Amino acid sequence: MISQSFFAALLFAGTVCAAAAATIVPPGNRSADQPGVPGASTKRTNAGRTTFEAKYQKIYRLLRRDEALRAKIAAAAAQYAIEPIHIVGAIVGEHTYNVDAYDRLQTYYVKAVAYLKSDVSFSYRGEDVTDFVQRPQFAACSGITGSYELWTCRELVWDQVFRGRNVDGTDFPDDRFSATFFQPFYAGQTFGLGQLNPLTALQISDLVHTVSGLARLDAERPSQVYETIMDPDLTLPYVAATIRNAIDAYLTIAGFDISQNPGITATLYNVGNPEARATALRAENEMRLSEGLEGRLPEENYYGWLINEKLPELRTLF
Repeated sequence: MISQSFFAALLFAGTVCAAAAATIVPPGNRSADQPGVPGASTKRTNAGRTTFEAKYQKIYRLLRRDEALRAKIAAAAAQYAIEPIHIVGAIVGEHTYNVDAYDRLQTYYVKAVAYLKSDVSFSYRGEDVTDFVQRPQFAACSGITGSYELWTCRELVWDQVFRGRNVDGTDFPDDRFSATFFQPFYAGQTFGLGQLNPLTALQISDLVHTVSGLARLDAERPSQVYETIMDPDLTLPYVAATIRNAIDAYLTIAGFDISQNPGITATLYNVGNPEARATALRAENEMRLSEGLEGRLPEENYYGWLINEKLPELRTLF
């Protein structure tokens, strides 16, 4: 039997050649000052009568005192050929600017069991997403088999055809596909140690199945999806795979090796859509070069800025 580590090495071997010709994004922040933090994050933190620094310290303490958790992070990172600090950056950023961390890792396991038993659905106004994507507007996606390509195609159709429009007599909100169909409890909801969005988990499912051997996720089984993103043993490979996908996208599309800058990978974990962002950056740099200007490096947002700022302390965890 081929080991998962050997399979992972084969899967990512192609990135080595691409990296040789890529522009390395150096460590550190491009901005001297932290970019503005969204008002929703500030409001959420104020409502909890806490501060960003207090939330940062809380997740940092959890990581520092839980040796078993750090070992799980290191194992997931090794499977996807990334440094553990990238996973740490994603986790710290989410729990600093999204939700407070639980005091104990065991709480995440308990929550995972609760979601496995919960009765949730991925739907909008009573229409399940699995029925919604059978509409004729999604015909262009019908021949796609890979989970990432399939759900990315469906997300694109949503943005181009349904978002903020009236289609077939139904008014659809001017909001993200994930927020409309994949957050049944409240808007902006993400879960677990990695605060993964269910749509992101569905997209990356094939990669995780191939590398980590976990069962593929199915939109017809929302409870399975929620259990996966709540259970640390299941979600950490998804966090690692999401970061690996972003690194590969910037390498192959935009010609940038971002693997040495955890603030950039944290930024992409936060904002998502790495292929579209890499494509936009490549187009911008092609235009800049045609005008005799230097190309622009990928830049961190407020979330990634914090990770680079705290990097000396975060690196002491490994």
